[in-house]
Amino acid sequence: MTKMTQRPARSSYDVVIIGGAVIGASVAWHLATSPDFTGTVLVIERDPSFKTSSTALSSSSIRVQFSHATNVAMSLHAGQVIADWPEVMGSETDKPSLGYHPGGYLFLAETPAQEAELRANHAVQRAVGADVSLWSPEELGAAFPHLHTTDIRLASYGHSGEGWFDSAMMMQGYRARARDHGAELLTGEVTGLTRTGHRITHVALASGETIAAGHVVNASGPRAALTARMAGLHIPVEPRKRTSFVFDCAQSPEGSATVNAGRLPLMIDPSGIYVRPEGRYFLTGCAPPVDTAADFDDFEPRHQDFEEIIWPALAARSTAFEALKVVNCWAGHYAMNTLDHNLVVGPSEEVENFHFANGFSGHGLQQAPAVGRGLAELITHGRYTTLDLAPMGYARIAAAARQLETAVI
Repeated sequence: MTKMTQRPARSSYDVVIIGGAVIGASVAWHLATSPDFTGTVLVIERDPSFKTSSTALSSSSIRVQFSHATNVAMSLHAGQVIADWPEVMGSETDKPSLGYHPGGYLFLAETPAQEAELRANHAVQRAVGADVSLWSPEELGAAFPHLHTTDIRLASYGHSGEGWFDSAMMMQGYRARARDHGAELLTGEVTGLTRTGHRITHVALASGETIAAGHVVNASGPRAALTARMAGLHIPVEPRKRTSFVFDCAQSPEGSATVNAGRLPLMIDPSGIYVRPEGRYFLTGCAPPVDTAADFDDFEPRHQDFEEIIWPALAARSTAFEALKVVNCWAGHYAMNTLDHNLVVGPSEEVENFHFANGFSGHGLQQAPAVGRGLAELITHGRYTTLDLAPMGYARIAAAARQLETAVI
């Protein structure tokens, strides 16, 4: 685990990042390694074990099959980051891997509305450069013979740029290398922000210490609204609980596909349930029937979801999934943007040096590379110099103008 200090080394920093998981770590690394940024960076994390962080409890996946072009572009960038990780983050003697598994994603549609959505999303994806195909039921059945396809109208399959990887390795890699390049990692809890006019001037810690800040980045995950409130701002982000189940399969269909060397993708059933291979097992989950805000400290799995919702749907989709046994489960939190299910990034006009990196709605891990790069550009140059993340800015929150993402799992 990356070493964290208990006291800040100085009383003032050019950038203070609140939240040290993958988003905050990415921002810190991109700033610390930028040749155009010469300032100081402090990352404050309340729980250095990260045991309940969205990063640690994530299903650790990446996909390009989104409905919003900016999300597609961010995932394409993340895919290149994953491919380049050993060289960029390594040395001559150490080439760290993120353990990327190129399994692909498979979305299934059984209603006219779902089919129309897949076709609309496909047009967006292809326009940005994603390697995605639409398949008829016959093509779907030929690729994945174990599936029942008689109720399916259309399928969308990602040939490249989609899969799953090691979330902890990405987070710890960013953190370790950010520290190597001068960023400071601090264990502490932010209890208040001092605002003077349109700027945040100081960050207060539970320890009683106060730190002056040139810029403040809110990377506090599901607790983003609490941090924003300290700045006198509102953000519609709340924790939504998701339970993940790992199950053993008596007759595993892994290896039966006629595409991708026999490997099965992460499949999203029309019911909304997802399932994918996880080593010799499978990983599955779904949104709960009533999806309301969770308590910040509620990580009790919804055990009943497997028996009542998931298992029946999987068994109906494939006879291979009729005999299953749960071997593990856990619950984590989405930092859900209830306005439009999309991230919020950058400052508000009201507080010009307070930057959002919030509301990822389950997509934060795969969007961390692009958001870290984007915020580093914004803080250093005052503008985005590569991928334009302006559509995901705070202005739409203040105006309640949605940038809707419909492909949320």
